[in-house]
Amino acid sequence: MTTSVAKVEQFERQLLRHGLGALQEDRHRCCDCGRSPLIGERVHCYDGRDGSVVFVCELCRPLRREAPAASKLVRHSEHGHAVRLTARAA
Repeated sequence: MTTSVAKVEQFERQLLRHGLGALQEDRHRCCDCGRSPLIGERVHCYDGRDGSVVFVCELCRPLRREAPAASKLVRHSEHGHAVRLTARAA
């Protein structure tokens, strides 16, 4: 009985780790401090050395002398997927 319970718990932990790993892969992080910016926070985009885009959070922005290539507002994951009300044609 305890071995089957242990196997179920081990399987649950594996699923949890896999799910968390998948969520972390899709997340943008600050290249200086490594934290994920919060919803509503502004992130600044810089050109990386290898031609890629580098994200810097609002807290680390004063550490850089050059101006960012772009600045964006962090939105929640459902942005653009909401149901919108439209006016009815009479």
